[in-house]
Amino acid sequence: MSSLKEILTRRPVSATIRLTVPAGAARPAPPVGPALGQYRLNLMAFCKDFNARTQKYKPDTPMAVTITAYKDNTFEFTVKSPSVTWYLKKAAGIELGSGRPGHVVASSVTLKHIYEIAKAVSKNVNVMLLDFVDGIS
Repeated sequence: MSSLKEILTRRPVSATIRLTVPAGAARPAPPVGPALGQYRLNLMAFCKDFNARTQKYKPDTPMAVTITAYKDNTFEFTVKSPSVTWYLKKAAGIELGSGRPGHVVASSVTLKHIYEIAKAVSKNVNVMLLDFVDGIS
């Protein structure tokens, strides 16, 4: 339950934008430019902040971004780690998965790979659980 202070200090949200942007490669070109431009958000501020936050990742790593746009043309964003499927494809050394899942095996990964992927993704589990709980209430 929200307190009265939280309700009064809440800013009106105009949109929630979800994008997948390569790490360190946010530019005002599509898909970032049109998505943020329609809400009149500062593209260069987003690009600089996003690139600074994702500089520790290898270039071209797909990062999930959730941007909350407010009515006063300000925004906040959270960057999540790459998807599990991306990690699995990288560990297996393949570009695409099997054309016939369950019938044809594209590649395999070791238990050590699975452990490392679980460690990397577990950082976002708490964030995703909080988003889920907020969506329910």
